[in-house]
Amino acid sequence: MLSATEAPSLRPAVATSIGVECIDDLAGFAALRPEWNALLRSSGADGPFLTWEWLHTWWKHLRGTSALRIFTVRAGDELIAVAPLRVSRGTLAWFTQLEFLGTGHAGSDYLDLIARRGHEDQAIRAIATVVQSQRGGGKPDAPTALRLDHVPYDSLASRLATALSTDSWDVSIGPGGTCPIVRLAGHDWDSYLATLGSAHRANVRRRLKALGQRFDVRFELVVSEEQRRAALAALVAFHDQRFSDRGGSTTFFTPALRAFHDEATRSALDCGWLRMYVLRLNDAPAAVMYGFDYRQRFYFYQHGFDDQYKAHSVGLALMALSIQAALEGGAEEFDMLWGVEPYKRLWAHDARQLRQIHLFPAHLGGTIHRHAIQARWHLGRLARRVLTTGDTSAT
Repeated sequence: MLSATEAPSLRPAVATSIGVECIDDLAGFAALRPEWNALLRSSGADGPFLTWEWLHTWWKHLRGTSALRIFTVRAGDELIAVAPLRVSRGTLAWFTQLEFLGTGHAGSDYLDLIARRGHEDQAIRAIATVVQSQRGGGKPDAPTALRLDHVPYDSLASRLATALSTDSWDVSIGPGGTCPIVRLAGHDWDSYLATLGSAHRANVRRRLKALGQRFDVRFELVVSEEQRRAALAALVAFHDQRFSDRGGSTTFFTPALRAFHDEATRSALDCGWLRMYVLRLNDAPAAVMYGFDYRQRFYFYQHGFDDQYKAHSVGLALMALSIQAALEGGAEEFDMLWGVEPYKRLWAHDARQLRQIHLFPAHLGGTIHRHAIQARWHLGRLARRVLTTGDTSAT
């Protein structure tokens, strides 16, 4: 564990002293558990992907070669903020950058700094100070860059970017994806169905009725450890089956990812916010929903189905039954998370936008790093345009 560094208080004399500590080992991370989720619940960033359970499990299984950098901010003895970060390699191998824990193939959305309500300004000031003390960026005495992905528009990460920009840091903010949202507050199942397009609404009713006529249909909530293991194994098998011709599912394609999801779902079940459903047809598992019910919001994380039932639209049935179950469980939203796949538009009329924020310190290494990132973005856009239209002109 690194030694504490002191960050200045916004209100001298009468204010409680603000201290910042860097946690850089697993033992220190584990010791934060009692305070972490209490802080999260008192913040504006509360969600399953910022819980201690999700991020600690992610670090155990998916950290790769990165180094832990969790900054805790205390007012006296009270924990008022956590910046859940790691140090990883940037676009160029000799550059390092700070990133949020949970990034990459884990599919974590709404990543952010965590700060107790009413203490956000103190937290941002302290985190900005300690970030500028982190060394990297291609030379040992220069601050390292930040890459903050999948953050909400109204994030504290955006406020951190503003604070650093006043100290001559270069800030690049771009779109980070879209999360389609189904608004459920005030609806029952029938009134929600009435909000859908007439063709889709009729198709939902027809497909559910046809399944009931052809099969003995059961839609089961996973409530035990035995059920969890069986449901996750079925989901992995469905993904292996469906995506085998594409090199495998990005959700489960490595042993580390499978181990991560095994522990993450077990922890979520223990905490009471795992929502895994198994759609059974004649007692055989035909489809699995993997999501979370957290603070009256259902997070649709992943799903899969047995291809032998594809003609019966079990994917559509699974989504319909999951939304109905979320409604009946008191959820006010059904968040479909990152991605604008066409089927999501059939169910959701609203969306939240995410951001990607890059912050580069004002030195030569930061400038080179920024230009490398921008070149990579440009090449990526050009490649997508060529693949889509055959047009090689610059965008």
